[in-house]
Amino acid sequence: MEHYLDNSATTRVCPEAAEAAMRAMLECYGNPSSTHTKGREAKKLLDTARKQVADALGCKSAELYFTSCGSESDNWAIIGGAEYMMRKGKHIITSAVEHDAVRKSMEELERRGFEVSYLKPEKSGAVSVEAVENALRADTILVSLMLVNNETGAITDISAISAMLKKNKSQALLHTDAVQAFMKLPFSAKTLGADMISVSGHKLHAPKGIGALYISEKIKLKPYIHGGAQENGRRAGTEAMPQIAAFGEACRIAKQGFKENCAHLETLRALAVEKLSANIPELVLIPGGASHILSISMPGWRSEVLMNFLEAKNIYVSRSSACKKGGRSHVLEAMGLDAKIIDGAIRIGLCRYNTEEDIDALVNALTEARNTLAHR
Repeated sequence: MEHYLDNSATTRVCPEAAEAAMRAMLECYGNPSSTHTKGREAKKLLDTARKQVADALGCKSAELYFTSCGSESDNWAIIGGAEYMMRKGKHIITSAVEHDAVRKSMEELERRGFEVSYLKPEKSGAVSVEAVENALRADTILVSLMLVNNETGAITDISAISAMLKKNKSQALLHTDAVQAFMKLPFSAKTLGADMISVSGHKLHAPKGIGALYISEKIKLKPYIHGGAQENGRRAGTEAMPQIAAFGEACRIAKQGFKENCAHLETLRALAVEKLSANIPELVLIPGGASHILSISMPGWRSEVLMNFLEAKNIYVSRSSACKKGGRSHVLEAMGLDAKIIDGAIRIGLCRYNTEEDIDALVNALTEARNTLAHR
C-alpha cells in the first residue's frame, strides 16, 4: 500500500480537476481569443475558472492573473513590483527563509542595483512584525515575505505586517508567497492586506503548470510576457485552458470542504506528533504552525537514509523543499538549528486524502529505522 506524505512538494490531482481538464481538452478546446462559437465557449470556461480561483482567494476576478506556476508568480511580483516602484527608492525587505523563487528574484534585483535586507526568522521560523518595522526605511519600496514556510510550516503574520506598513505610512508594496497557505490557512486578499499574492495549483490537487498572481487593482505592473492581449494585456500567450479549468475546479472543491479539511489535517498532524514523540524519544519537532506541514528530525540519522528506508516501504516524504537538491536547508540554517538536527530533518506534507493508516505506517517505519539503521 502506498503512503504519500509529500504533499507540500505536490499533490495528486483530484478527480474533479482531472475531469475539468479532460473536458477542456476534448470538448471545450477552442482558443478563448477566437470569436466563433468554440472560442466563446472556451472564453466562458476561462471566465468561470478565473472566478472560482478569485472566489477562493477572496478577490475580484479582474485582479487575478493566471501564470504557469507559483515561481513565475513570485518572479513577476518581485521583479515587476521593484521596477514599478524604482523611481521612489531601491530598498527591499525579504527574509532568509524564503523559497528559492523569491531568493533568486532578489539576487537578480541586487545585480540590477537594488539593495535587499534579508531578515532572520524568530525561533518559531516566522518573521516578526518588529523585525520588518526595524528594517523599514524611507526608500523601502517592496516587502516580500511568505505566509506559510514551505519547509517548516511556520506562519508569518502578513496581516499584521500590512497594518504596520500602513501605520508607518510606508510607500512599500507588500507581496506574499502564499503557495503553501492557499486553501490550507483561512485568509483572503482583503484580510491579508497584501498588494500581490502568489498561489499555485499543484499544491491543492490541480495539475502542475498552473499558478496565479493577485495584483491589487491600484497597481499597474508592466506585462510579464509580451505578445498578445491575454490576461488583460499583462501576460501574453494562449491560455493553458486544461490546467486553468482544473485549477478552478480544484479551488471550488477545496473551498467547499475547507473547514472539514482543516480540521482533518489538524487531527492528523496532532496524531503524528503524539505517536512519533512516544515512539522516538530523541525525535526533534522543528517549530512550525500550519496544520498540513510537519518538520521533524532524528539527530544522528541522515535524512536521505531515512527517506530511502521509508521509500522501500512505499512511504514518501522529503528532506526539505523538493526544489532544493543537495546541500543543507537554508531555512533550517537561518533558524539557527544544530547541524545534526538539520542533517536528520525530514518534511511530512499532509493533504485531505491522508488517513490515520498513513500516520501509523510512518510511525512504525521510522521506529524500525531508529532501531535498525546505524546511528551516525
